[in-house]
Amino acid sequence: MPRVPSDGEDVSSVRVSLARSGGTRRPCVRLPDDDALDGRVASGACDAPGVSQGDLIRVATGRDEYHARVAADSRGRLLRGAFDNRRLARESGEGTNRLVEWRDANGREPGESVVLDVVVSGELYGLRIPGERTVYDADRGPRSSLADIARDVDG
Repeated sequence: MPRVPSDGEDVSSVRVSLARSGGTRRPCVRLPDDDALDGRVASGACDAPGVSQGDLIRVATGRDEYHARVAADSRGRLLRGAFDNRRLARESGEGTNRLVEWRDANGREPGESVVLDVVVSGELYGLRIPGERTVYDADRGPRSSLADIARDVDG
């Protein structure tokens, strides 16, 4: 499994902000409206998939990796949480929201900036505090079609 530093040439970094979303005022990460998350800046790839509403992605916070569903509201795309597995990310009302834990552990508040690193476009993104450096395990997950088949078999 390749290890990729957050300041390496294969990683594109995007400054995003923490916000609150929904009636419960849950913390979320606001994603940019442009193509910044499609990985083109770092890799030069023109066929990079980027992310769309409803996509399931992996989010790394330091050495830990979680799953998140890309959501949207009237202001654009966002991540409302990070969870231990894909099922919890899809259902997003169950399980521990690791995004809240990460925010609390790092003393971050709504309105403050964080960095979202594009590690594997459309699959793996890293979340970190500006100015900090980390190293990611940049393994690619299965193609979504294979993941869908496996999910269907597992029930």
